[in-house]
Amino acid sequence: METTKKEKQFDTVKMMRDIRDKISSETQNMTFDELKAYIKQQLTDNKTKLIGQ
Repeated sequence: METTKKEKQFDTVKMMRDIRDKISSETQNMTFDELKAYIKQQLTDNKTKLIGQ
């Protein structure tokens, strides 16, 4: 049986790694309190984006 390789239109694993790397670089030197504020802000921003769609 021969396996054929399809060209991906969207690479989910690459997207997840890119997001994780971005978050890591943005938060690497934050204190715990700064990190909590960052997470709270990101959640608020994302809710606003979802509602605005």
